Amino acid sequence: MESATTHDVVKEPAGDLIHRLAELNDVGIALSQEKNIDRLLETILVAAMKITHADGGTLYRRPATNKNTLNFEIVRTDSLKIALGGTTGKDVPFEPISLLDSSGRENTSTVAAYAVLKDQTVSVADAYRGDEGFDFSGTKIFDKRNGYRSQSFLAVPMKNHEGEIIGVLQLINARNRASGKIHPFSATDQRLAESLASQAAVALTNRLLMVQLEDLFESFIKLINRAIDDKSAYTGGHCLRVPALTMMLAEAVHNASKGPLVGWSLTDQDRYEIRIAALLHDCGKVTTPVHVVDKATKLQTIFDRIELVEARFEIIKRDAEIKALRAKSAAVSEADAAVIEEEFHLRLREIDGDRRFLRVCNVGGETMKTTDRDRVQAISKKYRWKTAHGELADLLTPDEIENLTIYSGTLNAGERRIINHHVDISIQMLESLPWPRHLQRVPEYAGAHHERVDGKGYPRGLKREEMSVPARIMGIADIFEALTARDRPYKRGKTLTESLLILGQMRLNGHIDPDLFDIFVRERVYEKYARQFMSSDLVDVVDVAMIPGYSGD
Repeated sequence: MESATTHDVVKEPAGDLIHRLAELNDVGIALSQEKNIDRLLETILVAAMKITHADGGTLYRRPATNKNTLNFEIVRTDSLKIALGGTTGKDVPFEPISLLDSSGRENTSTVAAYAVLKDQTVSVADAYRGDEGFDFSGTKIFDKRNGYRSQSFLAVPMKNHEGEIIGVLQLINARNRASGKIHPFSATDQRLAESLASQAAVALTNRLLMVQLEDLFESFIKLINRAIDDKSAYTGGHCLRVPALTMMLAEAVHNASKGPLVGWSLTDQDRYEIRIAALLHDCGKVTTPVHVVDKATKLQTIFDRIELVEARFEIIKRDAEIKALRAKSAAVSEADAAVIEEEFHLRLREIDGDRRFLRVCNVGGETMKTTDRDRVQAISKKYRWKTAHGELADLLTPDEIENLTIYSGTLNAGERRIINHHVDISIQMLESLPWPRHLQRVPEYAGAHHERVDGKGYPRGLKREEMSVPARIMGIADIFEALTARDRPYKRGKTLTESLLILGQMRLNGHIDPDLFDIFVRERVYEKYARQFMSSDLVDVVDVAMIPGYSGD
């Protein structure tokens, strides 16, 4: 192996050196700003080739999970027009380089492996001269196959801030800037490449740390959603589906070619911020009692109290039977006994009818008729039963009457306040976190998904102009997911058509944003969501002309 310092053929003019140093400075700035790892790796190699005027190069990474290998990440050879890895979309077809041989000893036969194992830059003047001590058989096979000659090599280890080697920057065939002739890499080339490798290692490490922190953060969010899922399986599913639908609608708005929202666009940072907000929109439900979140029937608490009502009916039937038997035993004739028996059976049919009615009332629905609510009150007064304390009581307690006469769904006013409070808790939780600048709007997006564009929503009563587009998008996603979900314990899943009809009514009554609703329907966002998340039996053919509030413009 030769030291690169012996390869200075011509002293470099001061002007050229200053120019190359300026290029190095520009590259350092670019590296500090690049967020995409593939583009970052590509920038590192391309910049090194440009500064050293190399014809080709390879960037290797040492994986954190297997430090005994070097993986090919980016491969370039300008004269052969070879560009693999990075943003090209073309995979590098070469096997990783092992840092250990078959017997477990250090494999110093390749230039890149030697640079890692010995922690030093390697410069080779001519691979074909054969006096460097390295195995270039693979390189020569490549050369023969492509009509090329890999002559000069420069391999620089890339070390992070902890002194750990995380990769290798390898350059091939330094070219004379005037003639194009291949020559060894100079001492200046080596110093510039080493400086670039150092900057690149720091930039790459910082970016990888950012990715790891983002992964950790998202894993923590999933942990919260899993906790919610353990409390309530349907809510956990909701926490996964709403983010997906939110991003579908956001992309549709981003791509809209007409309407008031044309020009609204998303950056990658915007997408990330919206997705995080959607993932966290119901985080406050970790504090919501399970018996409220999963209240499947109107009388359900820890258990369904309809069973208590059923037991009272059995007591009332027993009392009616005892009364009839006593009356029959005192009857003066068989005809009187027959009348008593017939009245008893009529009474049983009446009791069973009222019993069935209350069981039906216990199942939550869209609405409950006023006549049905009045009948619940009347049934409670109609029947009296003797408690364990020997006291006579109405069939139903005031709390049972309140729950059985719930107008819509299964939650009474108090329970609905508890459910609604999850938004306040979500906002409090999210606003207490020290969000970085690119995620500062997460609390606003997540906390507004129950607001209405007419200002009648909660918790803050915001109007349309007081809400951002992502917050309004999230509101539609939250509603549509709830309408189509079939895993709710208190309702069946609605078909696409049923859900869109209800959504259209919400658009007309000032609940949701009209412009977003138009995009949701026009771009058929609902179809994309249905294919991915809805049961096939709920996915029907939608006639958009029948959807309220949608003009098709």
